[in-house]
Amino acid sequence: MALETRIEAAIAEAIAMGQGGDCAGGCVAPPRLASALHYAVTPGGARIRPTILLSVAMACGDDRPVLSNAAAAALELIHCASLVHDDLPSFDDADTRRGKPTVHLAYNEPLAVLAGDSLIVLAFDVLAKAAEQDPRRGLALIRSLACRTGMPMGICAGQGWESEAEVNLSAYHQAKTGALFIAATQMGAIAAGQEPEPWTELGARIGEAFQVADDLRDALYDADTLGKPAGQDEAHARPSAVTEFGVQGAIRHLRDILSGAIASIPSCPGEAMLAEMVRRTAERMTPVAPSTSSKVAG
Repeated sequence: MALETRIEAAIAEAIAMGQGGDCAGGCVAPPRLASALHYAVTPGGARIRPTILLSVAMACGDDRPVLSNAAAAALELIHCASLVHDDLPSFDDADTRRGKPTVHLAYNEPLAVLAGDSLIVLAFDVLAKAAEQDPRRGLALIRSLACRTGMPMGICAGQGWESEAEVNLSAYHQAKTGALFIAATQMGAIAAGQEPEPWTELGARIGEAFQVADDLRDALYDADTLGKPAGQDEAHARPSAVTEFGVQGAIRHLRDILSGAIASIPSCPGEAMLAEMVRRTAERMTPVAPSTSSKVAG
């Protein structure tokens, strides 16, 4: 089964579960909130994080596909929840996400908060259910995802840096963006029965590269190209690689990080496949658009 098919099937199964599809006793879920859960995760964009997770699992043998599928779905649910919350008026106050109205505009602000919260809880419920396959690995997956979701090393910590008077850019990037990429590589290894620590550097490097690329896109692209508001780093006075290094410096920094990511791949049966996956990911994340050429040159 292709990775994309595995990921979408796992996410669809998880959302059906969250909407009450396997609810004992014939419980009835609130229809609008149930609809908001589906809206928040579709369309899915590139699904980069679960793709990395499954790629690592496959490179390590993928002997428990039920676990790795659940891990991929859970990781994407956390990511989607973070986007729902990021878009709220109290954070970015964004109007669009992935080319359509944000959840709080499509539904309302209370339902957006509840949808994000429900997706977070659902992610851990999905992992707990799959843990029956291998309780030791299941518990390790839950702890890995929790570590990279909350405080002090998760995406919540990343958002927290935006409220500080002085920001450590490296810590900010590693928490806000890098955390879920570290979770992707570690959880892929855990699901396949491998130790997670050797996979931390690969996840951290991919995450850092993704954040730098996102900073570049935010500075160089327009809202139509991005499918979400542009210029948000400058508008919200956020720390940014473009602010720190300039456009050309940020592009050089991005290339250096990606080279290091490939070099950091641990020895495993699928090492060559993973290197190719990182290269393809690098090509997708590197900002290139006809409208940016004059800005880049400047």
